[in-house]
Amino acid sequence: MVDDIPNIRHLAAFAATVRLGTVTAAADEIALTQPALTQAIARLELALDCRLFDREPGGMRPTEPALLLASRAEVALAMIGSPRVTTTQVRAFLALARRSSYTEAASQLAVAPASLHRAVADLSVALGERLVERRGRHLALTRKGEARARSFGLAMAELRSGLAEVSEWLGKAGGRIVIGAMPLSRARWLPQAIIAFRQRRPDTQLAVVEGSHSELTGPLRNGEIDILLGALRDDGEFDDLVQSKAFVDSPQIAMRLGHPLASMRLLSAEELRRYPWVLPGAETPLRGYWSAMMDACGELPEVSIECGSVLTIRELLLETDMLTLLSPDQLRVEIEAGLHLTLAPPLAIERTIGITTRRDWRPTAPQRDMITILHDVAQELS
Repeated sequence: MVDDIPNIRHLAAFAATVRLGTVTAAADEIALTQPALTQAIARLELALDCRLFDREPGGMRPTEPALLLASRAEVALAMIGSPRVTTTQVRAFLALARRSSYTEAASQLAVAPASLHRAVADLSVALGERLVERRGRHLALTRKGEARARSFGLAMAELRSGLAEVSEWLGKAGGRIVIGAMPLSRARWLPQAIIAFRQRRPDTQLAVVEGSHSELTGPLRNGEIDILLGALRDDGEFDDLVQSKAFVDSPQIAMRLGHPLASMRLLSAEELRRYPWVLPGAETPLRGYWSAMMDACGELPEVSIECGSVLTIRELLLETDMLTLLSPDQLRVEIEAGLHLTLAPPLAIERTIGITTRRDWRPTAPQRDMITILHDVAQELS
């Protein structure tokens, strides 16, 4: 995800020139000769295919695309934290952090393992920090390595946003949005939002990463994911994340058509305890709602199978008398086909579904459009 990031040294030369206004002052600040700094800016202009400065007698006046990129570059350089770090080293270290294997990381980047190992070792020397360690047979990041992986990931996300804004200013295809999607969001909300977004911005790439809340919050914090969709958590759990309500979902008790309980108008806790349950893990809000519902009616029944995959749950319901708690949207196709049905639980359940982003996130124009569309679609579904 960082292959398109320009040379960090070139970005430092560019950012210093925007901030100080002259090649002389910028060269002194970042310890480059004036010819080297001028060449760095020229290479960056070539890579971006646009002019970044108007050369004037009084100095260097940044163009509009330069101003778009400069603020992002300054933030990213501060996150990288050292003028000695190179793009090659960052790319190698982030690949290693995600793969936990020199061989797999090298394969991902299409480089030799020895080259990747050397780049990570050089990065450790440049920073004066031990970033990786062996724990038995496994490779792991040190505490400082984990902090660096997060700051480098956020730096790369910031630079990708800056490059996307420059591309949009130039009238070119604009950027990429990575969306983390928990199960409910994938049923109707996100697909309809994607369709609407593609009509408005057909040139912006979209990537959807599926997973649970625990699986997706790490990548969100590290800059690998831009937007996280799904059931919101307690606001006090995350100081670095911001949650925005989109709609309220009312989970129902789901079963196969023809289930012994299917003909009952009102479900009692006693009846519900007679059948096996398949539910997501104990750490999920849905499981918590189920526990509260059953606990209010007496002793909790045993959960036969813990499973967060809606696809697996749907198949289990078709072939057994198992029960689950799901949003009707997640079984919409099966319900319309007459394979499943849902009934109201004995205790009303509501969960808040919404959007989670990083607190310091500065969205690009396409990202802001996606947020707006997600809220619009959620309102329609409500």
